[in-house]
Amino acid sequence: MFESEKDLIKAVEKTKVARKPKQHLATFGATIISYYVVTEPIYSEIAPGKQETVVRTGKVNSGKPEIVTPTYALNLKGFSDEAYKYLEFISSKFGMNSPGVLYQYKNEPGNTNILSGSVKEVSGNIIKELDDKKDKLTAVIVGVDELWDVSLLKFIHDFTSESLVSNVNEFNSRGLLKPQVNFGGVPKAAIHRIKILFEQVELGADPEILKKELDRWGLFEHYEERFLGLFNK
Repeated sequence: MFESEKDLIKAVEKTKVARKPKQHLATFGATIISYYVVTEPIYSEIAPGKQETVVRTGKVNSGKPEIVTPTYALNLKGFSDEAYKYLEFISSKFGMNSPGVLYQYKNEPGNTNILSGSVKEVSGNIIKELDDKKDKLTAVIVGVDELWDVSLLKFIHDFTSESLVSNVNEFNSRGLLKPQVNFGGVPKAAIHRIKILFEQVELGADPEILKKELDRWGLFEHYEERFLGLFNK
């Protein structure tokens, strides 16, 4: 195992979420989570007499969770080769149209400040202030200074996992995961999404976005006549 891998594992093991957001990720909309990553400064080992804490702030913007299938995900760009191999495995094991939930995040870093006091004291003060404000969408993460973004990613992964059950239940309650036999078994959410895109194109939106969505679901043949009819109009 490389030294860097050991460092990553160490950072994950040392990461602690001192304060979780008070609600899960929204199922049918975007969620913006503010965060404080609180760490002991990397220079503390060479200056042991000074008790200081590094506080990094920012926001994580989670787009609306989307229902996808292995077929759909394989037609998305930006994954690693290993991720595509995993998607192919999922497709062969559970079926090309087995539904899953795709979460996409954008990190917006804020400020970095160095405060007097221990990590425990500083994080405790931040938590008290947030609780007094009854803030529901801010996390406080105690992490590792040189790998603070790994600590942030650990929080995002765990928070997503905790939100997944409630998101899936809400999708199920609306029948959005139900396979549509007439469309090759893709989930109902896909048909609903395509319906909205057709309406948007009829109002002037870019048809290329609709075409890409049809291709990702493997549904262009089902909608080819209607799609070409958009241009006849």
